[in-house]
Amino acid sequence: MASGRVAGKVALVTGGASGLGRESAILFAREGAKVAITDINDEAGRAVADEIGEAAIFVPHDVTSEQQWIEVIETTVTRFGGLNILVNSAGIGLGKSVEDIELEEWRRVHAIDLDGVFLGCKHAIPAMAKSGGGSIVNISSIAGIIAGHNMAAYNSAKAGVRHLSKSVALHCARKGYNIRCNSVHPTFIDTPILDRHKAKFGAEEALSKLGRQVPLGRVGRPEEVAYGILYLASDESSFTTGSELVMDGGISAM
Repeated sequence: MASGRVAGKVALVTGGASGLGRESAILFAREGAKVAITDINDEAGRAVADEIGEAAIFVPHDVTSEQQWIEVIETTVTRFGGLNILVNSAGIGLGKSVEDIELEEWRRVHAIDLDGVFLGCKHAIPAMAKSGGGSIVNISSIAGIIAGHNMAAYNSAKAGVRHLSKSVALHCARKGYNIRCNSVHPTFIDTPILDRHKAKFGAEEALSKLGRQVPLGRVGRPEEVAYGILYLASDESSFTTGSELVMDGGISAM
Protein backbone atom coordinates (compact mmCIF):
# COMPACT_ATOMS: atom_id res chain seq x y z
CA MET A 1 0.00 0.00 0.00
CA ALA A 2 1.36 3.43 -0.94
CA SER A 3 2.35 5.70 1.94
CA GLY A 4 3.45 8.88 0.14
CA ARG A 5 7.17 8.42 0.67
CA VAL A 6 7.97 10.94 -2.10
CA ALA A 7 4.72 12.89 -2.03
CA GLY A 8 4.97 16.35 -3.55
CA LYS A 9 8.32 15.67 -5.21
CA VAL A 10 9.22 15.83 -8.90
CA ALA A 11 11.39 13.04 -10.31
CA LEU A 12 13.20 12.62 -13.61
CA VAL A 13 14.02 9.00 -14.50
CA THR A 14 16.19 8.16 -17.50
CA GLY A 15 15.89 4.75 -19.10
CA GLY A 16 12.32 4.79 -17.86
CA ALA A 17 10.88 2.70 -20.68
CA SER A 18 12.05 -0.59 -19.20
CA GLY A 19 13.91 -2.34 -16.41
CA LEU A 20 14.88 -0.53 -13.24
CA GLY A 21 13.91 2.86 -14.69
CA ARG A 22 10.39 1.72 -15.46
CA GLU A 23 9.96 0.07 -12.08
CA SER A 24 11.27 3.15 -10.27
CA ALA A 25 9.04 5.56 -12.20
CA ILE A 26 5.94 3.51 -11.42
CA LEU A 27 6.91 3.21 -7.74
CA PHE A 28 7.65 6.94 -7.43
CA ALA A 29 4.24 7.80 -8.87
CA ARG A 30 2.56 5.33 -6.56
CA GLU A 31 4.34 7.02 -3.63
CA GLY A 32 3.11 10.49 -4.59
CA ALA A 33 5.70 11.97 -6.97
CA LYS A 34 5.27 13.55 -10.38
CA VAL A 35 7.54 11.75 -12.83
CA ALA A 36 9.23 12.69 -16.08
CA ILE A 37 10.17 9.49 -17.90
CA THR A 38 12.87 9.69 -20.55
CA ASP A 39 14.21 7.11 -22.99
CA ILE A 40 15.26 6.63 -26.61
CA ASN A 41 12.45 4.07 -26.93
CA ASP A 42 9.49 6.34 -27.61
CA GLU A 43 6.80 3.68 -27.83
CA ALA A 44 7.72 1.87 -24.63
CA GLY A 45 8.36 5.12 -22.77
CA ARG A 46 4.98 6.55 -23.70
CA ALA A 47 3.36 3.28 -22.62
CA VAL A 48 4.86 3.62 -19.14
CA ALA A 49 3.69 7.23 -18.88
CA ASP A 50 0.21 6.20 -20.03
CA GLU A 51 0.18 3.41 -17.46
CA ILE A 52 0.97 5.87 -14.69
CA GLY A 53 -1.47 8.51 -15.90
CA GLU A 54 -1.55 12.26 -15.28
CA ALA A 55 1.28 12.12 -12.75
CA ALA A 56 3.77 11.28 -15.54
CA ILE A 57 5.06 12.63 -18.81
CA PHE A 58 7.34 11.02 -21.37
CA VAL A 59 10.14 12.94 -23.07
CA PRO A 60 12.28 11.36 -25.83
CA HIS A 61 15.89 11.55 -24.69
CA ASP A 62 19.33 10.43 -25.81
CA VAL A 63 21.39 10.73 -22.63
CA THR A 64 24.59 11.26 -24.63
CA SER A 65 23.25 14.59 -25.96
CA GLU A 66 23.98 17.59 -23.76
CA GLN A 67 21.39 19.70 -25.55
CA GLN A 68 18.71 17.09 -24.98
CA TRP A 69 19.59 17.02 -21.29
CA ILE A 70 19.08 20.77 -21.08
CA GLU A 71 15.75 20.49 -22.88
CA VAL A 72 14.50 17.54 -20.82
CA ILE A 73 15.20 19.34 -17.55
CA GLU A 74 13.53 22.52 -18.82
CA THR A 75 10.48 20.50 -19.89
CA THR A 76 10.27 18.78 -16.50
CA VAL A 77 10.55 22.02 -14.53
CA THR A 78 8.04 23.79 -16.78
CA ARG A 79 5.50 20.97 -16.52
CA PHE A 80 5.82 20.13 -12.83
CA GLY A 81 7.27 23.29 -11.29
CA GLY A 82 10.66 22.02 -10.15
CA LEU A 83 12.99 19.03 -9.85
CA ASN A 84 13.76 17.11 -6.65
CA ILE A 85 14.88 13.65 -7.77
CA LEU A 86 17.11 12.48 -10.61
CA VAL A 87 17.54 8.77 -11.31
CA ASN A 88 20.21 8.06 -13.92
CA SER A 89 19.10 4.60 -14.99
CA ALA A 90 19.75 4.59 -18.74
CA GLY A 91 22.53 2.21 -19.66
CA ILE A 92 23.77 -0.62 -21.84
CA GLY A 93 25.86 -3.71 -21.23
CA LEU A 94 28.68 -5.28 -23.23
CA GLY A 95 30.49 -8.55 -22.59
CA LYS A 96 33.92 -8.21 -24.17
CA SER A 97 37.47 -8.42 -22.87
CA VAL A 98 40.03 -5.65 -23.15
CA GLU A 99 41.55 -7.37 -26.19
CA ASP A 100 38.27 -8.07 -27.97
CA ILE A 101 36.52 -4.75 -27.58
CA GLU A 102 36.71 -2.20 -30.38
CA LEU A 103 37.45 1.44 -29.60
CA GLU A 104 34.06 2.57 -30.87
CA GLU A 105 32.34 0.00 -28.63
CA TRP A 106 34.39 1.24 -25.68
CA ARG A 107 33.41 4.83 -26.41
CA ARG A 108 29.72 3.98 -26.85
CA VAL A 109 29.48 2.17 -23.51
CA HIS A 110 31.17 5.07 -21.74
CA ALA A 111 29.09 7.66 -23.59
CA ILE A 112 25.83 6.12 -22.40
CA ASP A 113 26.78 4.59 -19.05
CA LEU A 114 29.12 7.30 -17.75
CA ASP A 115 28.93 10.46 -19.85
CA GLY A 116 25.13 10.36 -19.66
CA VAL A 117 25.30 10.27 -15.86
CA PHE A 118 27.78 13.16 -15.81
CA LEU A 119 25.55 15.27 -18.05
CA GLY A 120 22.50 14.49 -15.95
CA CYS A 121 24.23 15.49 -12.71
CA LYS A 122 25.76 18.63 -14.23
CA HIS A 123 22.52 20.01 -15.62
CA ALA A 124 20.11 18.77 -12.94
CA ILE A 125 22.00 20.27 -10.01
CA PRO A 126 21.05 23.91 -10.70
CA ALA A 127 17.39 23.01 -11.18
CA MET A 128 17.36 20.90 -8.03
CA ALA A 129 19.08 23.62 -6.01
CA LYS A 130 16.43 26.14 -7.13
CA SER A 131 13.77 23.62 -6.02
CA GLY A 132 15.21 23.44 -2.51
CA GLY A 133 17.43 20.40 -2.98
CA GLY A 134 16.83 16.72 -3.37
CA SER A 135 18.48 13.46 -4.31
CA ILE A 136 20.46 12.10 -7.25
CA VAL A 137 20.49 8.32 -7.57
CA ASN A 138 22.95 6.92 -10.10
CA ILE A 139 22.48 3.31 -11.17
CA SER A 140 25.88 1.66 -11.28
CA SER A 141 26.32 -2.10 -10.89
CA ILE A 142 28.10 -4.66 -8.78
CA ALA A 143 30.36 -4.68 -11.87
CA GLY A 144 31.44 -1.21 -10.77
CA ILE A 145 32.93 -2.76 -7.63
CA ILE A 146 33.90 -6.30 -8.71
CA ALA A 147 35.54 -6.76 -12.12
CA GLY A 148 34.97 -9.48 -14.70
CA HIS A 149 37.44 -10.75 -17.28
CA ASN A 150 35.07 -10.05 -20.17
CA MET A 151 33.49 -6.76 -19.09
CA ALA A 152 36.26 -4.22 -19.67
CA ALA A 153 34.16 -1.27 -20.81
CA TYR A 154 31.19 -2.00 -18.55
CA ASN A 155 33.45 -2.41 -15.49
CA SER A 156 35.22 0.83 -16.30
CA ALA A 157 32.06 2.87 -16.91
CA LYS A 158 30.18 1.57 -13.88
CA ALA A 159 33.20 2.07 -11.61
CA GLY A 160 33.33 5.61 -12.96
CA VAL A 161 29.69 6.13 -11.99
CA ARG A 162 30.49 5.02 -8.44
CA HIS A 163 33.31 7.51 -7.95
CA LEU A 164 31.60 10.30 -9.90
CA SER A 165 28.67 9.98 -7.51
CA LYS A 166 30.98 10.54 -4.55
CA SER A 167 32.50 13.62 -6.18
CA VAL A 168 29.04 15.03 -6.94
CA ALA A 169 27.98 14.36 -3.34
CA LEU A 170 30.98 16.22 -1.92
CA HIS A 171 30.54 19.12 -4.34
CA CYS A 172 26.88 19.57 -3.45
CA ALA A 173 27.61 19.33 0.27
CA ARG A 174 30.37 21.93 0.03
CA LYS A 175 28.08 24.26 -1.91
CA GLY A 176 25.26 23.82 0.60
CA TYR A 177 22.78 22.82 -2.10
CA ASN A 178 20.93 20.28 0.07
CA ILE A 179 21.41 17.77 -2.76
CA ARG A 180 22.52 14.25 -1.97
CA CYS A 181 24.06 11.84 -4.47
CA ASN A 182 24.43 8.08 -4.10
CA SER A 183 24.99 5.09 -6.35
CA VAL A 184 23.15 1.77 -6.53
CA HIS A 185 24.96 -1.47 -7.33
CA PRO A 186 22.72 -4.38 -8.33
CA THR A 187 23.86 -7.78 -9.51
CA PHE A 188 21.88 -9.78 -12.09
CA ILE A 189 18.33 -8.41 -12.17
CA ASP A 190 15.59 -9.81 -14.39
CA THR A 191 15.45 -6.86 -16.78
CA PRO A 192 16.05 -6.53 -20.55
CA ILE A 193 19.80 -6.29 -19.94
CA LEU A 194 19.68 -10.09 -19.51
CA ASP A 195 17.93 -10.64 -22.86
CA ARG A 196 21.11 -11.75 -24.61
CA HIS A 197 21.59 -14.50 -22.01
CA LYS A 198 17.97 -15.58 -22.39
CA ALA A 199 18.34 -15.65 -26.17
CA LYS A 200 21.42 -17.84 -25.87
CA PHE A 201 20.27 -20.33 -23.24
CA GLY A 202 16.50 -19.88 -22.99
CA ALA A 203 14.93 -17.77 -20.25
CA GLU A 204 14.63 -20.44 -17.56
CA GLU A 205 18.13 -21.85 -18.02
CA ALA A 206 19.69 -18.38 -18.28
CA LEU A 207 18.14 -17.22 -15.01
CA SER A 208 19.12 -20.50 -13.36
CA LYS A 209 22.74 -20.25 -14.52
CA LEU A 210 23.04 -16.65 -13.35
CA GLY A 211 21.26 -17.41 -10.08
CA ARG A 212 23.82 -20.08 -9.23
CA GLN A 213 26.45 -17.33 -9.03
CA VAL A 214 24.46 -15.50 -6.34
CA PRO A 215 24.64 -16.66 -2.68
CA LEU A 216 20.88 -16.16 -2.33
CA GLY A 217 20.48 -18.57 -5.25
CA ARG A 218 18.52 -16.43 -7.71
CA VAL A 219 18.60 -13.27 -9.78
CA GLY A 220 16.95 -10.17 -8.36
CA ARG A 221 13.55 -8.75 -9.21
CA PRO A 222 13.27 -5.16 -10.51
CA GLU A 223 10.97 -4.09 -7.70
CA GLU A 224 13.55 -5.17 -5.11
CA VAL A 225 16.03 -2.67 -6.50
CA ALA A 226 13.36 -0.02 -7.06
CA TYR A 227 12.58 0.03 -3.35
CA GLY A 228 16.26 0.72 -2.63
CA ILE A 229 16.18 3.55 -5.17
CA LEU A 230 13.02 4.89 -3.53
CA TYR A 231 14.76 4.95 -0.14
CA LEU A 232 17.68 6.97 -1.53
CA ALA A 233 15.30 9.31 -3.38
CA SER A 234 13.15 9.97 -0.33
CA ASP A 235 13.79 12.11 2.73
CA GLU A 236 14.24 8.90 4.71
CA SER A 237 17.88 8.91 3.53
CA SER A 238 18.48 12.59 4.37
CA PHE A 239 21.85 11.83 6.05
CA THR A 240 23.06 9.49 3.31
CA THR A 241 25.28 10.90 0.58
CA GLY A 242 28.39 9.79 -1.28
CA SER A 243 27.61 6.17 -0.50
CA GLU A 244 26.78 3.06 -2.47
CA LEU A 245 23.82 0.78 -1.93
CA VAL A 246 24.95 -2.74 -2.86
CA MET A 247 22.06 -5.03 -3.84
CA ASP A 248 23.87 -8.14 -5.01
CA GLY A 249 22.38 -11.11 -3.19
CA GLY A 250 25.63 -11.54 -1.26
CA ILE A 251 28.11 -11.74 -4.16
CA SER A 252 30.44 -9.08 -2.76
CA ALA A 253 30.50 -10.81 0.63
CA MET A 254 32.30 -13.83 -0.77
